[in-house]
Amino acid sequence: MKLINYIIFLLITSATAQTTYKIQGKVFSEGAPLPYANIYIENSIKGSTTNSEGVFTLQDLQPGTYTIAASFTGFKLQKKTITIQNKDQNLVFNLIESDALSEVIVTGTLKAVSRLESAVPVEVYSTTFLKKNPTPNIFEALQNVNGVRPQLNCNVCNTGDIHINGLEGPYTLVLIDGMPIVSGLSTVYGLSGIPNSLIEQIEIVKGPASSLYGSEAVGGLINIITKHPDNVPHFFADTFLTGWGELNLDAGFKAKVGEKASVLVGTNYFRFNERIDNNNDNFTDLTLQDRISVFQKWDFKRAHNRKFSVAGRYFYEDRWGGELQWNKNFRGGDEVYGESIYTSRFELLGNYQLPLSEKVNFQFSYSDHDQNSVYGNTPYIAQQRIGYGQFIWDKTLSNHDFLVGAALRYNYYNDNTTATTIADETTIPSVFVQDEITLHSKQSLLLGTRLDYDSRHGTIFTPRLAYKFKPTDTDIIRLNAGTGFRVVNLFTEEHAALTGARDVVIEETLNPEKSFNLTLNYLKKLYLKNGMYFTFDTSAWYTHFTNAIIPDYDSNPNLIIYDNLDGYSTSKGFSFNVDAVFASGIKASIGGTHQDVSQTENDITTRQILTERFSGVWSFSYKHYPTHLTLDYTGSLYGPMRLPLLSDLDPRQDYSPTWSIQNIQLTFDGLNNLELYGGVKNLLNWTPNKGNPFIIARADDPFDENVDFDASGDVIATADNPYALTFDPSYVYGPNQGIRLFFGMRYHFN
Repeated sequence: MKLINYIIFLLITSATAQTTYKIQGKVFSEGAPLPYANIYIENSIKGSTTNSEGVFTLQDLQPGTYTIAASFTGFKLQKKTITIQNKDQNLVFNLIESDALSEVIVTGTLKAVSRLESAVPVEVYSTTFLKKNPTPNIFEALQNVNGVRPQLNCNVCNTGDIHINGLEGPYTLVLIDGMPIVSGLSTVYGLSGIPNSLIEQIEIVKGPASSLYGSEAVGGLINIITKHPDNVPHFFADTFLTGWGELNLDAGFKAKVGEKASVLVGTNYFRFNERIDNNNDNFTDLTLQDRISVFQKWDFKRAHNRKFSVAGRYFYEDRWGGELQWNKNFRGGDEVYGESIYTSRFELLGNYQLPLSEKVNFQFSYSDHDQNSVYGNTPYIAQQRIGYGQFIWDKTLSNHDFLVGAALRYNYYNDNTTATTIADETTIPSVFVQDEITLHSKQSLLLGTRLDYDSRHGTIFTPRLAYKFKPTDTDIIRLNAGTGFRVVNLFTEEHAALTGARDVVIEETLNPEKSFNLTLNYLKKLYLKNGMYFTFDTSAWYTHFTNAIIPDYDSNPNLIIYDNLDGYSTSKGFSFNVDAVFASGIKASIGGTHQDVSQTENDITTRQILTERFSGVWSFSYKHYPTHLTLDYTGSLYGPMRLPLLSDLDPRQDYSPTWSIQNIQLTFDGLNNLELYGGVKNLLNWTPNKGNPFIIARADDPFDENVDFDASGDVIATADNPYALTFDPSYVYGPNQGIRLFFGMRYHFN
C-alpha cells in the first residue's frame, strides 16, 4: 500500500512539474548584446537580469498571459505580451537608447534645435530631475544644479535669488516659456508658486545672452518651459508633507474645448504655519507662508500647424518672519519686530504664428506685480508693470540660418522710498539679428547682435559669437563670446537695503554695468561594450565687468554703500559634469565648479562677499524594477564664503565653513496611476548657526533701542553691547532648516 501511495505521489509531482514553463531570451542594443538589463513580469515580483551575453531566463511560470518588460537605465523601456500554453517561450528585445542630449531646446538660439546641434551650450533638466528631491518651488529645486546656487538674502523673511557662476541674482534672467516674466521685484519674490508638476523641462544658459534676451541676461538665464496640454494626464495631483509641517499641493487637469482648443489648468498651494526656533534667538528659523498660484494654458489648433498658445498665472502670497510673539497687530510698528510681505501678481504670455508664407511669430508677455511689505517699522510699497512683445522671423537660405527680430519692452516701477520720487516709466525698442552659418558638416559659426534704445542711456549694442566644432559624433567643442549691459533698479534687487539697521548710501548717479564674457565648452560621450556609457561636460569662463555696482558692507559697518566701482570686477572659473549609467542599473551624476569672483579698485583686489570658491553636486539613482522601488540620493557641497560682519569685535565667523545638504528618497510606483514617495532632507542636520554664537546680530534689540553711537555715527561698545553691533539679519548663507522627514504621493488619471 505504501508503494502505491509513493507511486501516486511521484505521478502527481511529475504532472505538476510539467505544468510549469520558462521564458528564455536575449536583449540587444544596436545589434550588440546588452548585459545586466532588467527583465521582469509586470504586476509581480518575478524578475531577472541578463548575463554578460545578454541572455535571461524566467522560470517556474504557470500557463497564462504575461507582460514582460525589459529596461536598462539610459534606454527606453520596452514591453512584450506573451501567452504560455504547453511549451517554453523565447523572446528577443532590442532596446533603444534614450539620450537626454538629443532633447529639443529653444533657449540658446530662440529656435527649436537638438541639444547636440546647438552652438550654445544649454543644460536641460527634466521632470525626472525635479522628482529626485521634491521641493515646493523652483528656487529650492535648483540647489542640485552645478554652478547654480539659490542664495538666501535675509534670515527673517527668507527671500532669495539665483546665483550662476558666482554672479548675484540680478544678473540672472528667468523666463517662462521664453518670455521675460521673472525680473525686478519678482526676482526676489516671484520664483515661488510655479507648479513643478506643470514643468516640461528647465533650460539653463551660463554666460551672457543679451543679444537675444536683452539687458538682464548678463550672467545667464533660466528658461522654465511648461507642458503642452496634449502631453499631460486628464487629471494629476502631487502633494507632500514634511516633518516641519510644510504642506505642498500641486493639482491640475486638461480638457478639450471644442474641436480646436485644449486647456491645461494647474494649481499650487503651499502652507507653513509653525513658529520654529531651534537656534533659540526668539526669531523664526523659517518664514511662515501661505501661498496660492493658479496657472492656465490654452493651445489652439490652426491650419498648416501654425502655433497659437496663451497662458496666464495668478499668484498671491502672505509671508512673515520675525520675533515669535509677532502677529499682524504689530505690523509696521516698533514694539515687536517682524517682516511681513503681501504679494499679488498676475502674468500673461503667448505665442502666435502669423498667417504668412514665411515663418513669423509674435510673442508677448505682461506682468503686474504689487507688493505691500514692512520690514520692522519700515514700509516698502511697490508696484511694477512689465509689458513685452516681439516679432521673430525665421529664415533659412543656403547654409545660412537667419533669425531676425524686433522687440518693444515697457517698464513701470514705483515705490514709496526716497530713491523713487516719481514713477520710473520707460519704453525700450530693440532689434536683433542672428545668423548661424554652416561652414562644414562638422563646423558652424553663429553671429548675433542686438540694438536697444534706452532714453536714459542711449543706444546699447550687444554683439555675440558662438563657434561649434564637432570632430566626431561623440565630441563637441563650443566657444562663446558676448557682451552684457544691465540697468540697475536698486531697491527691487537689493533686499538688504530695506531690512536691518544699516543705512543705505548712494554716493553717485549709478551708471549701467557692462560686461564681456568668454566661455569654452567641451562635451564628450563615451560608450562601453558592456552597455555602460558616460557623458563628460567641461566649461571654462571669464567675465569682465566695468561700472560694476557692488554693495559695500566693509567701509562702514552701519552703512550699505552703493556706487559704480572705480575699477573692474571679474568672474572666472571652470566646471565639470559627469553623467554615468552603470551596468548595475545605477544612474549617477556628479559635478563641480571652482570660481574666483572678485573686484579690483585702486589696485586692491577683494573677494566678493557671499560667494563660494568651489561647489559640487551629485545624484545617484537606482530602480529595482521587479519591486517598483527607486532610490534617489542627492546632495550639494559649498566651500567657504566671505560673510558680512558688523565690526572688528563681531564674534561671528568671517568665513563660512564648507557645508553640505544631502537628501535621500524612496519611491514606489507599483500601484495603478499612483506613486508613493518619502525620505529624509538634510541628512547631516546642517544649519549655519553651528560654530557661531548667534546668526542674527542683536536679535534681542531689533529696533536698536539700547545701542549707543559716537559723534561719527559708529557704535560704541557697552556692557549691554560688548561687540558694538546693531540689529542685522543679513549674515546668512544657507537655510536654517535641519533634518526632517517628508512623505508624499502622486496620482494621475489618463
